[in-house]
Amino acid sequence: MKIILKKEVANLGEAGEVVEVKTGYALNYLVPQGFATVATASALKQHEETIRQRAHKEAKLVADAEAAAAKLSAIVVKIVAKVGESGKLYGAVTAAQVAEQLPDVDKKNVTVPEIKELGEFEAKVKCYKGVFATVKVEVVAE
Repeated sequence: MKIILKKEVANLGEAGEVVEVKTGYALNYLVPQGFATVATASALKQHEETIRQRAHKEAKLVADAEAAAAKLSAIVVKIVAKVGESGKLYGAVTAAQVAEQLPDVDKKNVTVPEIKELGEFEAKVKCYKGVFATVKVEVVAE
């Protein structure tokens, strides 16, 4: 019997997949528990339409994220920090310091290498799934 999975089921498949299972397993467990629906002709047609709409929305989100990544890549973040005699920073530059100087970016989406000295570095900003922007971070003495 063919079913459309509503949720991920271990050893069976991901949500949204159409899979073949034994009739008893489908009708006695998967459908009553809400893990799946029976794959009738109309349900399959509706499922295909849903997949098509999701792909369209996903493409729009990726395009918007790529545009945002291009804008972020043009930004140079300048961070002023206290420096010791040898040119080493007191502390380190964090993702939060970089994120607060970028528009509409959460610190969880910023990956900064270990910065403990003056100079230019590159930080990665996650805009969306698989879409990253590289931002230049310039650390200068106070």
